[in-house]
Amino acid sequence: MRHDESMQRDQLADFLRRRREAIRPAEVGLTDGPRRRTTGLRREEVAALAGMSTDYVVRLEQGRSSQPSTQLLGALARALRLSDDERNHLFHLAGHQPPPADGVARLARAGLLRMLDLLVDSPAMVLSDLGEVLAQNRMSLLVAGDQTRFTGDRRYLIYRWFTEPPMREVHPAGQSDHQSRQLVADLRAVAGRRSGDPTVEGLVRKLQAASAEFRRLWAEHEVAVRRADRKTLMNPRVGPLTMDCETLVTPDLGQQLLVLTPADAESRERLQLLQVLGTEEFTTPLPGE
Repeated sequence: MRHDESMQRDQLADFLRRRREAIRPAEVGLTDGPRRRTTGLRREEVAALAGMSTDYVVRLEQGRSSQPSTQLLGALARALRLSDDERNHLFHLAGHQPPPADGVARLARAGLLRMLDLLVDSPAMVLSDLGEVLAQNRMSLLVAGDQTRFTGDRRYLIYRWFTEPPMREVHPAGQSDHQSRQLVADLRAVAGRRSGDPTVEGLVRKLQAASAEFRRLWAEHEVAVRRADRKTLMNPRVGPLTMDCETLVTPDLGQQLLVLTPADAESRERLQLLQVLGTEEFTTPLPGE
């Protein structure tokens, strides 16, 4: 039986329409102006949040679309701020099995996304326990560029850090060793917690094969889950930003919300300048771009 034969088009259309109408614009960082005639989101707003065409959202809500891919469903789940149960229901209605445990971890949780929307002036992002960036707010994009675009092993910050030298340019040279140790110690904690997980074990094997520095640090068996830290980030448009990093971790330690706040007055002024420059095109690519 073909996959699309199990797609419940009418139920899917009704579910998507009702979830769209139930979301207040402010929940996803949009203004609720006086001319708005709908209580929820517009179709074009859902399309923009999910990174798809408005026409496809319309066809989904009218029950006349082709079967959406799992990638599109994940994007819709994020745009509509679906809970874990709602997300699984969405996959079933579309004729797909919900993602397995590792796949689910790659969809930012609704509660963290709502918190992300509230952080307008502070760079913030949602990460998986393996350091894959799942969602970013606008300020995070301005500070660090789009970190959600990577595929394969490059999704993981630790993999790029130990295999792509330009990644080191985002921090002053004197902070590289600290960053390396922190990344390895955090991966050690994940490996212990997810013992036997093929995704974690495969990542460790590839890093050991690719980097002598990683092999040396891994052998030291340091363990530390990231909580709070202070880092200096080298931004090509405004210069160094010294930021305090606070991390909110979900109860199962599967995802975390990372919030960056300026640690001094100079960094605060540079961050404000970056907000002003935000509407302009990037003239210099960020490391890893």
